[in-house]
Amino acid sequence: MHDIYFGQSEFVPPPEAPVFEPTWDEFKDPAAYIEKIRDVGEKAGICKIRPPPSWQPPFAIDIEVFRFTPRLQKINELEARSRMKMNFVDRLLKFWNLQGMAIKVPVVEKQPLDLFKLHKAVSEEGGFEFVCNERKWSKVAERMGYAQYGKSVGSSLRHHYERILYPYDLFAVGASVPGPKVKQMTPVKKETENKKEMAKCDVEGSKKRGKQQKSVVVIEKTADQYFCEVCERGDNDELMLLCDGCDDAYHTYCLRPALADIPPGDWRCPRCISAECAKPPAAYGFEEAPSAYSLYAFGAKADQFKADYFKSSGKMVPTTTVEKEFWRLVNCLDEDVIVEYGADIHALEHGSGFPTEATRTRFPGYEDYIKCGWNLNNLPVLNTSVLRFIDAHISGMKVPWLYVGMCFSCFCWHTEDHWSYSISYNHWGEPKTWYGVPGSSALLFEECMQTAAGELFEHSPDLLHQMTTIINPNVLMAYGVPVVRTDQHAGEFVITFPRSYHAGFNQGYNCAEAVNYCPAD
Repeated sequence: MHDIYFGQSEFVPPPEAPVFEPTWDEFKDPAAYIEKIRDVGEKAGICKIRPPPSWQPPFAIDIEVFRFTPRLQKINELEARSRMKMNFVDRLLKFWNLQGMAIKVPVVEKQPLDLFKLHKAVSEEGGFEFVCNERKWSKVAERMGYAQYGKSVGSSLRHHYERILYPYDLFAVGASVPGPKVKQMTPVKKETENKKEMAKCDVEGSKKRGKQQKSVVVIEKTADQYFCEVCERGDNDELMLLCDGCDDAYHTYCLRPALADIPPGDWRCPRCISAECAKPPAAYGFEEAPSAYSLYAFGAKADQFKADYFKSSGKMVPTTTVEKEFWRLVNCLDEDVIVEYGADIHALEHGSGFPTEATRTRFPGYEDYIKCGWNLNNLPVLNTSVLRFIDAHISGMKVPWLYVGMCFSCFCWHTEDHWSYSISYNHWGEPKTWYGVPGSSALLFEECMQTAAGELFEHSPDLLHQMTTIINPNVLMAYGVPVVRTDQHAGEFVITFPRSYHAGFNQGYNCAEAVNYCPAD
């Protein structure tokens, strides 16, 4: 797993998911056909179904009135390890900024040094002191991908680690955070009338107007009365730092590690830094776009984005090219690509892409499609589905959701509610690329996610239920998790089986619809 974790290897597509092409006789009964392919489908986790060529339902959305507000997705924030990396770098920069020092990212072999990668490599080799004692910096350089540059790179990595990361390591384990506070200063008594420096004491007086005021004894704190929180001495005040947060004092040489110079900016003590850095990262989620779109407006924007990005000028871009670029962007913190995704659009409110009883008058002659079992408004309530016993409209499960995608917009790893089946239909547009893991490997998938992104789970134990996190299928495959993929073209169904984790992204502008199905199994 190390090479994939640290390396920038090119994406290797997983094996293809099963594809089924039912005959008309087989296609007539959705429940019977799904049961027929269940053994094969369950082993893969997902499968694709191509209906008979003549089965072509009309698109029933009223495009004149349909409006939706998409979600914003910043591609390199979606991946679990990329988010961990950003959280680490944020904490590291905060650690140094709170001490009045701005850190510039070093350059090694003409490339910015990946501090997160360096920290991870040194940690997995036993930590800074062990790597130094065992002279393993060449091994660290090899892990970092610098093997071809010789031994000098190892020395450079050691220097940067010692200067930037080692102090953070010491702080993280509490080496520079002193014990309980003990105030040792000797107070100096002074009479004062300054309202800002004295406490006021009301004395009950006579019934005359006004109040009698009494001067009180206050403590005046002067420079030579500060005592170091570590050594408890008050000497060498020229090397005494006062925290800009709590006003505690520390000698520069009593800090661990010691500071060679007085920081140029505002300085915070170890306790204040610890309190600040202990705050959990902000909860991650998708923000809504600032405005709503019609299908036409969103399509124009989506098509222009893809044409500009790939410089395609209307030419078809191979799905493999888009796939490799998607996973490259996911792991690239230097390129911020933001896309929009119209996800979870309620069909009950906005209308379904399939014709229904409500839109019958607009689609005369399409009675077969209105009543067809493969119509996603009918499939959840077939006689074989337990959802038919629920009277309420459960949006997204019993009532379909619509999805309007653009290039790189994605849906993150998740299982379906109650481990039900899900069925997606791509009404029109460019393909949707899917990845699936069989339900029998769900625990192994979760173990891999915990191993690769344990820190995220510490702050959000329900991370996989939030549907905001993806991880490269190659990482899963290297861990032993079986993964399959498929490209769902217009007019095709994709079925996910019980407890199957699945994720994917859109190759370009498209419109899909999905719902759940709950047979007895």
